[in-house]
Amino acid sequence: MKYAHLADLHLGSWKEAKMRDLSTKAFLTAIDQCIEKKVDFILFAGDIFNTSLPSLDTLKIVTKKMKELKDKDIPLYVIAGSHDFSPSGKTMVDVLENAGLLKNVCHGKVHPDTKELHLSFTIDPKTGAKITGILGRKGQLDKSYYQNLHLHNLEQEPGYKIFMFHTTLSEMKPKHMEKIESQPASLLPKKFNYYAGGHIHHPTKIELGGYGTLTYPGALFPNNFAEVEKYSHGGYYLITVENNQQIVEQIPLKVIEHLAFSLNCSNKSPEVITFEILNNFANQNVSNTLITLRLSGTLSSGKASDINYKNIFNQLYAQGAYLIMKNTTHLLSPEFDEVTIAASLPENVEEEVIKEHLQQQSFFEKEAELQITKTFLQALNTAKKEGETVTDFQERVIEEIERILKIE
Repeated sequence: MKYAHLADLHLGSWKEAKMRDLSTKAFLTAIDQCIEKKVDFILFAGDIFNTSLPSLDTLKIVTKKMKELKDKDIPLYVIAGSHDFSPSGKTMVDVLENAGLLKNVCHGKVHPDTKELHLSFTIDPKTGAKITGILGRKGQLDKSYYQNLHLHNLEQEPGYKIFMFHTTLSEMKPKHMEKIESQPASLLPKKFNYYAGGHIHHPTKIELGGYGTLTYPGALFPNNFAEVEKYSHGGYYLITVENNQQIVEQIPLKVIEHLAFSLNCSNKSPEVITFEILNNFANQNVSNTLITLRLSGTLSSGKASDINYKNIFNQLYAQGAYLIMKNTTHLLSPEFDEVTIAASLPENVEEEVIKEHLQQQSFFEKEAELQITKTFLQALNTAKKEGETVTDFQERVIEEIERILKIE
C-alpha cells in the first residue's frame, strides 16, 4: 500500500497573480507526482482553498485535475479545514464530494442521550485502509468535537487505520508557535497506524506511545512572505506500507527557485542600501527565481522611500527574476516619530491613537472628530457578506460612510 498526505494549500490566499499561479502549480505538480508514484489514494488534511467560495478560474483548474484522479481510480480523501468554511457552515468540499471528485471522511452522528460523537470509517476499496477524522474550525471551535468524541469503537476497530485532523496539537507545536492555543494529543483516539494532520504549516513527524505516527506535512505551498522566506517551498508525505512495516518519507515540492536576502540597514544611508542589494545579486543567476528582500533597522539618514527600489527591481527583472517581494516592516528612518501610547487595555489602544492625532485639520470640533473617526473606522471594518457581489459590497460601504459624514 502506498498513499500521499497533503495539507494546507490555501488556494486563493495570494493577492499577487504570479504567486497564485505558483500555488496552483504546486497542487498540479503534487498530483502529477502522486500519479507517477502510483499511489493507491491521496489524503488532503484541510484547506485546499483559502475560502469557501474560491474563484471560478481556480476551481476550474483544480476540478479538472481531480477529475483526472478519478479517471485513474485514485481516490482523494479529505476533511474540511478552518479556511474551508463560510459563515453558514457550507464548504466547497461538500460541492466537490457531491460531484464525485473527492470523499469527505468526516462522517458520524451524535448520540441523542450521551451527546457523544460517533465517527464512522470510510474504507478504501483497493487497500482496505480505514479512514476517519475530524474537520477543522477557526478559533479552536473544533475542540468540543474531540472532547465529546466516543473513543472506544474507534480504538477497537481492527485493520490499518488512518485518523485525519486539522487542529494544533501541543506536542507538535514548533518553537516559533509555542504561544498559540492548542490541545493535547490525548484527545485523539489511540491505536491508529497513521495520523494525518493539517493546520500547522511546519513539517513535523513524531512517534507517540499508543498513537503511532503523527504528522504535519506543512503547507503544500507557502502562504505568506514569512513562510516563503523560512521554507522556500512546500512538501508532502509519502507513506509506504509493506510487510507490516510503515515508511514515512517527506517529499519536497519545489515549483520555483527561491533566493532570500536579509539586510540590517542600521546606520546605513538609502544610497548604501541600494548599492548593497544590487551588489549582492550582481553575479548571481536569478533567472526564473523568486526573490524575497527583508530590510530592517534604522537608517543613518533620509527616509525608507529614498531607497531606489525602482532601480533594484528593474535590474533584477532585467536579470530574469520571476518575482521580487520586499518586507520593510522593521525598517525605520531617523525622522520617524514614534507614537507613544501608555500601557492600556487592547480595546482602548485604537482610541488613544486617534486622540493623539486629533485636530491636525480643523474640519470638526475635537470631540466630534473623535466620534466620527471611531464610527468611520467601524464602518470600514465590515466584511463582505456571503453571496454579496463586490459592487454591492462597495456601494453598501460608501452609503454607510456618506451617512456618517452626512454627505447629501
